[in-house]
Amino acid sequence: MKLPKRNELCWCNSGKKYKKCHLRSDENGETAPPGVMEGLVRKRTVTAGIIGPPRLVPDDIIYPEYAKTGIVGDRRMSCRKKTEDEINRMRRAGRVARQVLDSVLAAVQPDITTDALDEIAHLATISYGAYPSPLNYIGFPKSICTSVNEVVVHGIPDSRRLQRGDIVNCDVTVYVDGMHGDCSETVLVGEVSREAHSLVQVTWECLMKGIDIVRPGQRLNEIGRVIESYAGKHGYSVVRQFTGHGIGGTFHMDPYVAHFYEPANKTVMEEGMTFTIEPMINCGSPDSVIWPDKWTAVTVDLALSAQFEHTVLVTGSGVEILTGGRDPWFLRG
Repeated sequence: MKLPKRNELCWCNSGKKYKKCHLRSDENGETAPPGVMEGLVRKRTVTAGIIGPPRLVPDDIIYPEYAKTGIVGDRRMSCRKKTEDEINRMRRAGRVARQVLDSVLAAVQPDITTDALDEIAHLATISYGAYPSPLNYIGFPKSICTSVNEVVVHGIPDSRRLQRGDIVNCDVTVYVDGMHGDCSETVLVGEVSREAHSLVQVTWECLMKGIDIVRPGQRLNEIGRVIESYAGKHGYSVVRQFTGHGIGGTFHMDPYVAHFYEPANKTVMEEGMTFTIEPMINCGSPDSVIWPDKWTAVTVDLALSAQFEHTVLVTGSGVEILTGGRDPWFLRG
């Protein structure tokens, strides 16, 4: 398969013209993936549906600073050494996030729209007196993210109906008591391929292996080392474009948490730090492209992608998972 002409759609299926997408990088020798060049491109399984209007949040709920303007504060703020009061409020935010996520996951089935999942999450969030953190964060139009199949992250809930054989990551963050709690899980929609089943299970194992090494004095980059190593042993790649992050009174703050090994990152974990670990693992290339909606990131080769996420607290003796809940589906009896 030849590369497209300048005004044709790009080979990566971003929906953009080639000249506005990968033309320059291809001309610089950063060629398209071999599968594209050889005509082995996968078929896109996810197309954008109709995005409904943002849902309303009651005025008596405390809003984060960006809720009405979409403008966020300084994301370089550090999350180190929270007070006991802040930690207790983080625990509540984590519990609420988990409860909302469980409500969403219980509704996942063939033929439900991702917008319906967003409504479930939105109503559950405000029932706990919390604000759905993604809503109007830098303009994001919905209350959760729903990332299906080749969508890596930041999928916008819309009118597309889930189909048997899909996998979908539901990413929930809530703001309550002045703190954010953040978690996500990838689940199966009916029976799926062996490839999808394996990817989802290994992705969860990557998350837990990253969490297992968290403790005071440990370097943050060790999380990426163990995740990248484990994913690689199973033939999968680790997304590098998106990472975990510090979290607390601010949705995203320092430090960022890479899920691949960065030798130069010598940040050391300290008791009282709270951050997310959220590996995104792909069946093919680790690279992604962004749809014209400026949010939805899809794998460059349209291979499947999966993600799991927890918010964790570094304790004096190790780690506490603040968004813990039921075991994922493949560990239940």
